[in-house]
Amino acid sequence: MTARQWIIRYGPPALVFAAVLTAWEAYVRALHVPPYILPSPWLVLETLVSDRAILVPALFVTLGTTFSALALAVIGGAGLAVFFAQWKWVERSFLPFAIVLQVTPIIAIAPLLLIYLEAPKAVLVCAFLVAFFPILSNTALGLASTDRNLVDLFALYRASRWQTLRYLRLPAALPYFLGGVRIGGGLALIGAIVAELAAGNAGQGAGLAFRIAEAGYRLNIPRMFAALTLISLTGIAIFVALAALSAVLLGRWHESATGAER
Repeated sequence: MTARQWIIRYGPPALVFAAVLTAWEAYVRALHVPPYILPSPWLVLETLVSDRAILVPALFVTLGTTFSALALAVIGGAGLAVFFAQWKWVERSFLPFAIVLQVTPIIAIAPLLLIYLEAPKAVLVCAFLVAFFPILSNTALGLASTDRNLVDLFALYRASRWQTLRYLRLPAALPYFLGGVRIGGGLALIGAIVAELAAGNAGQGAGLAFRIAEAGYRLNIPRMFAALTLISLTGIAIFVALAALSAVLLGRWHESATGAER
């Protein structure tokens, strides 16, 4: 991508974002809004630096939970989708349970999990449950959407079920799988935050959500905004990283990625 293309693609959102921050800063300064009502962006930035000893370890705790849950969701969701595609009786048996877990609000499941599990494990399970279903459903859809003519062609040449899965169904399902991973990445972060709020875990293993709740109890509004900023930046970083992974894996052959370059 050339410099001109970079400017055309990323220039407008960067300018809008900068304008919003400038307007926010000007509003707070012009009306002398106290920081316990609405801190200015500059004060939030200062709080990020001054409270880094508290916020950075909490960020790593939340990141660890998010990526662990996403990895488990990828393994479990993609693996179960393959079983669904190979044996329909497995799909009929287990899909209702997956749907039940998906449609039940995680905030209602978290207190129950906290009874049976330690707080860090309960938070991990909650984040996994939120991220699991999009990966499962997208991958299963991709495996089921394989071109029937190609499936018949493989059958004509007496390809085994394993060969059809490896050389036809899995490559065809890859774009769907990566779409599910992009959705699951953001949902894993949301699940971790919601579960941390429910757990209210204090001490060494406290994540960003607990730091937000703690700052709220102390009316430390700038720290709340600083923690929210870290969560937002983490979500953006996860999305960009997964989008880049998708572009690398699909960029040379799939229209969803090659079309973005035009």
